[in-house]
Amino acid sequence: MYVIHTEKAPGAIGPYSQGYEVNGVIYTSGQIPVDPVNGSVPEGIVAQAEQSCKNVGAILEEAGSGFSQVFKTTCFLADMGDFEAFNEVYAKYFISKPARSCFAVKTLPKGVLCEIEAMAVKK
Repeated sequence: MYVIHTEKAPGAIGPYSQGYEVNGVIYTSGQIPVDPVNGSVPEGIVAQAEQSCKNVGAILEEAGSGFSQVFKTTCFLADMGDFEAFNEVYAKYFISKPARSCFAVKTLPKGVLCEIEAMAVKK
């Protein structure tokens, strides 16, 4: 098992890692839309989905993988009313159309609107 860490994604805000590689499979922790440079959270679901995707991408890149190697994601939305807008952003990044679960949840850390976790293989 190898811990994945990059400064290009926000650091963990709890007792967990950004991701792990186990037997060639990368598991990312859920990524909320926090800018890793200044810790800010953008406004609105489109901007937040973009930042969450970028954060997942940074972890995948650090692990020697990428969006086209993702085979499963789990997505969390604070409001299912954001589903369509979230999907439009998500589709630009997760081009391999991985298997996915998407849930509406009561709240997310820092009051954000979305969170994404992914599983991928190495390139």
